Amino acid sequence: MRQKRAKAYKKQMNVYLYTFKFREPFQTIIDDEIILTCESASYDILKGLQRTIQSQEMKPMITQCCIESLYKTKNQKAIDIAKTFERRKCNHREPVPPIECLKSIIDINGENKHRYIVASQDLKLRQMMRKIPGVPLIYMNRSVMVMEPLSDASSEFTEKVEKDKLIAGLNDTGKEIEEQSQVKKRKGPKEPNPLKK
Repeated sequence: MRQKRAKAYKKQMNVYLYTFKFREPFQTIIDDEIILTCESASYDILKGLQRTIQSQEMKPMITQCCIESLYKTKNQKAIDIAKTFERRKCNHREPVPPIECLKSIIDINGENKHRYIVASQDLKLRQMMRKIPGVPLIYMNRSVMVMEPLSDASSEFTEKVEKDKLIAGLNDTGKEIEEQSQVKKRKGPKEPNPLKK
């Protein structure tokens, strides 16, 4: 089963790489809830993420608002894990709820402009992110890290890109044939034969 899942994740990551132009190191936004979930299960969140996205090159990031949310829990182990991640500036002077904070940095006019992978336990946040094309979503299911299948928004976008490529390809071959036939049908006076005197 694990092999089957790994194959599916590889296929999905290829879609994000080729259709949505994701690049390594993958910027992964991690929320406070998934850190708490992994900490309580003694699960290595970084290894889990690398295994799930199948890449060692990953940049784990957390926002100040998510860190503040962790401070409130007084869970020192979870706070220490979060402190090892790169801080992603969210420009909120006063901490806002993590769901608001993450939505503000990921959803830029309906696009995942900075190409973030989102690791979140918050179902409401994941539902919001599914509406944006090209947002890989990761969460913990019991003690297994899972990547959600491509959302409808991502699938529709991918189909459109493929269709556009196909149409563009057909147009290109049409142009090539036209150009070739124009080259062959060169009319006008022929050059004199140098052999005939």
